[in-house]
Amino acid sequence: MLRMSWIGIIVGIVYLMAIACDSGNYIPPPTKTPVPTATPASAEGSFATARVATGLTRPTLVTNAADNSNRLFVLEKPGQIRVIKSGLLLAQPLLDISALVGSTGNEQGLLGLAFHPDFEKNGRFFVAYTAKNADNTIAEYHVTDPSSDVADANSGKVLFGVPDQYPNHNGGMLAFGPDGYLYISMGDGGSSGDPNGNAQNLNSLLGKLLRIDVNGASPYAIPPSNPFVARADAKKEIWAYGLRNPWRFTFDRSTNDLWIGDVGQDKYEEVDFQLAGSSGGENYGWKTMEGTHCYQPQDGCSQSNLVLPIFDYDHDEGCSVTGGYVYRGKAVAPLVGRYLFTDYCSGKLWASTATGDGKFSTATIGKLPQGVTAFGEDESGELYFVVDSEGAVYKFAKK
Repeated sequence: MLRMSWIGIIVGIVYLMAIACDSGNYIPPPTKTPVPTATPASAEGSFATARVATGLTRPTLVTNAADNSNRLFVLEKPGQIRVIKSGLLLAQPLLDISALVGSTGNEQGLLGLAFHPDFEKNGRFFVAYTAKNADNTIAEYHVTDPSSDVADANSGKVLFGVPDQYPNHNGGMLAFGPDGYLYISMGDGGSSGDPNGNAQNLNSLLGKLLRIDVNGASPYAIPPSNPFVARADAKKEIWAYGLRNPWRFTFDRSTNDLWIGDVGQDKYEEVDFQLAGSSGGENYGWKTMEGTHCYQPQDGCSQSNLVLPIFDYDHDEGCSVTGGYVYRGKAVAPLVGRYLFTDYCSGKLWASTATGDGKFSTATIGKLPQGVTAFGEDESGELYFVVDSEGAVYKFAKK
């Protein structure tokens, strides 16, 4: 999520994230060349933004349930899931787990939400939050009637909690992939410079992207195709590693490619990419690398077997990346096929496009308010974002 950076408070409350890559001896399979997904024409100045809801308390995510209800669901850091229905923010939350959530740290709180692909039938959804004991916690809840705007607060079942020594770098994104498995981001455990070496340690869940099967054994099963299932020295939940704080990752609803916004240390922010069909096991480099630059050692680091980001930027342009989505809506045609992301401190908005030669073209296309903590899609693919200090939800619209 945000990155409680050691950069200082740049926008009032620095609500940021961080995580990184690793180096082990796993060599990911070669990936195919990405197919171009957008025309090269400039998208700068092609959009407007409209505020659709206010009155929220430090929102951390906006998403939909893909249940044909056209509702939006907004997470509040202290522990509530709010509902926007027919354009109105409902007074009663879908769920209030404030009594379970520890949110005193700037990067702690209720951080992630994913609805089961069959939510419309089974009413199941999953949350990521910082527990009162500081564990990075994944839990399942349900609604008795999926059309209801209120969930059963007593239905909670903790899938697992990962002990975390420091209050920052908690990751917290949840998303179901095109394969039906639940993907989970975990930060490197916090402090500065990954002092415990978690991101490169395959025997730790911290500094990783995880993949689990919530339709298997209780509380979950390990997908048999996970990359490290046969290794006794590795956690079987790991899908990819070497991340610092992958606050937000998303799947392109059209191509199934995976995009990861990984918050950096003190100098560089990065966007990572995984082509659809990957068999996992990618090492995105932290803390050998920060972005495309050596971190430890500072010079002459080995990039062997590392997957470098498709884009990075230094702290002259911001302080903490907020990963977004590939736009697949209809309201703003010039944005279609472009991955949009921003920076929490500067509000600068970038768009990345696959060029067809395994490379990407990234350009600044505008500016958003400072303090954007997350993007989100509605059921039709239109794009939204939430602003921390404003307590507001905005929507991208035609200019």
